[in-house]
Amino acid sequence: MTVLVCSLKTSEPQRIEPGAYRVVRFPFGAAESHDVHTMHQVVQPDGVRLADWIRDDRSGLIWPAAEGWGTLHALIQWEDGEYTEVRSQFVRDPLGLSTGPDSTCTEDDVPTPGGQFRAKTWGLFVHPGTPLALVVRHDARTAQRVTLAEFKLAIHPTEV
Repeated sequence: MTVLVCSLKTSEPQRIEPGAYRVVRFPFGAAESHDVHTMHQVVQPDGVRLADWIRDDRSGLIWPAAEGWGTLHALIQWEDGEYTEVRSQFVRDPLGLSTGPDSTCTEDDVPTPGGQFRAKTWGLFVHPGTPLALVVRHDARTAQRVTLAEFKLAIHPTEV
């Protein structure tokens, strides 16, 4: 069975306001790392066409191309900041477009000196029509920036 892969990466800094979780956004097209199975497209599976990836949370969604066991990977690099904690999680349907938000693999980390560099991996069953996202938050009083992010999904098809 073929493993289906979507691999996203951006080095465009993203401003993260304090408090609530925010979807990490990724560019489309030539800036994309790998998406031969069309799981991260400007025209979303529900027909919505995105105009600007940096301003639209939908640009952070990976829409699984098949049922299966999904392995998610993420890399998040934060600039040096005035936070005492940074958090990340994977979320099924974070924007409430299908089944409703369902978070998993929440991690919180106390900062080390300088920037924060975090990597994570998690496994879960994935379904077409239920998008996935990487979300982050921090506890500083002012906005902080994620300076590099990667988000990857590998789907190993399973029998139902």
